[in-house]
Amino acid sequence: MTEKAEAVEGVDKFEQIIAFILELEKLKAVERRIKPLGQSRFENSAEHSWQVALLAMSLIPYASETVDAATVIKMLLLHDIVEIDTGDKFAYDANHLDTENETIAAKRIFSLLPSDIGSELLQLWMAFEHGDSPESRFAKGVDRLMPVLQNLHNEGQSWVEHGITVEQIVTKNAAAGQVNPELWAMVKAKVEHLGERGILAFK
Repeated sequence: MTEKAEAVEGVDKFEQIIAFILELEKLKAVERRIKPLGQSRFENSAEHSWQVALLAMSLIPYASETVDAATVIKMLLLHDIVEIDTGDKFAYDANHLDTENETIAAKRIFSLLPSDIGSELLQLWMAFEHGDSPESRFAKGVDRLMPVLQNLHNEGQSWVEHGITVEQIVTKNAAAGQVNPELWAMVKAKVEHLGERGILAFK
């Protein structure tokens, strides 16, 4: 390949990366069901991805399994990108685990990148979805933990608005125990305390 051809190829790859990163702007418009503490608006999926990655960074020293920090953080920054096409799925909805459309979305969005980068990121996204490695188990657990922490400090806002019970919360978010069992026991007790205060029903 000539020097000029290599330069053109490089420019094309930069254009692909720019197209990808600008596509991600759309994630800022995807509303979730939970509100940032002290605010009346709903948070968006881009904010969630940033915050959950920081939570993971903070908890990695206490992980119940040895994990690669860079892999975990990459997974969490990528895991909700598909919501650009699919929208946010409420964790307690019956169709929450229907991932066919999410896989189609992941393939479309990562195909915007140069093929080597896009392939690597798609594999990371798929690994998170499969949840069969220490990194994906930890990342999934932290992803489940983040909205629980928000709701605990928001008087159960999204739980109350959607009639979610203590039993549903504990069952749905049990994966948070894969982060650190002691932490999950503490958080679970706080959820149950909301039930004891009458803010949530137990069943």
